[in-house]
Amino acid sequence: MSSVLKAQKANASKLEAKGKGKRKAEDIDTDEDAEIVQPKKKRNKQRVLLLSSRGITHRMRHLMNDLEALLPHVKKDSKLDSKSQLSLLPELADLNNCNNTLYFEARRHEDLYLWAAKTPNGPSIKMHVQNVHTMDELKMTGNCLKGSRGILSFDKAFDDSEWGRLTKEIFTHIFGVPPLARKAKPFIDHVLTFSILDNKIWFRNFQIMEKDPLQPNGPPQTSLVEIGPRFVLTPIRIFEGAFNGATVYSNPEFVTPAAVRSLIRQEKGDKYRQRKEAQEESSKRKELRRRDEDVLAVSKVFA
Repeated sequence: MSSVLKAQKANASKLEAKGKGKRKAEDIDTDEDAEIVQPKKKRNKQRVLLLSSRGITHRMRHLMNDLEALLPHVKKDSKLDSKSQLSLLPELADLNNCNNTLYFEARRHEDLYLWAAKTPNGPSIKMHVQNVHTMDELKMTGNCLKGSRGILSFDKAFDDSEWGRLTKEIFTHIFGVPPLARKAKPFIDHVLTFSILDNKIWFRNFQIMEKDPLQPNGPPQTSLVEIGPRFVLTPIRIFEGAFNGATVYSNPEFVTPAAVRSLIRQEKGDKYRQRKEAQEESSKRKELRRRDEDVLAVSKVFA
């Protein structure tokens, strides 16, 4: 036992001689001019869950594929069976480690609605999708790198209203690709534009061209070429929560497609009723203008 203690004392003396022992409190540098540790910057960890309901058409499916190609931070999921249980979507987003959700809801007569929500606490926007044109339908000359990041361009009209500012914030989180996304490439070659006209949101996608395609050997000239897809969104309601909650904004000018079809059928019915009433009036006028048969008529003489 004594030999072990002697060995430990010998090792301690060697460490003190080399200066490898514990530092005393007086030796610790407490200079106020020392470098202050900078706080870490918040990383953009936005991920989007993209899914749809049952009953979507081929055009809707192609539009979803185009959005998946444009946004490398999108996680695509299978179709949702139930259209009435939208409360399942925040749970699905949580299971897929996503904090945003894009949900395409298909209705009768090819009516398409888009839900854009921040999960799990909201807010969420319900919009009607119209004038859909996919990349294959447009057949444009532009092309961009798959997985590249895009610049978001918002119309100045978004800042003129509360619902516009809220929509701009949600679209920034959903369509803004994080710089450190897993499938994103460190390259920017297209612009996603959102414009407000007639209380509708117009979506366009343009490629940034460094040279004129007509003069490839000419001087560099920056221009924009549309590559698609394109569609128009009509905001219907903005909810406080994710796919539920109190109504924050309601569009008073929105008319449902079912109401539009009902008015068209009513107009057709009015035309048919007017035509039948005109026929009845014509037959009544003919009866009033008819004269009594003469005594010397052929039918009576040769009866």
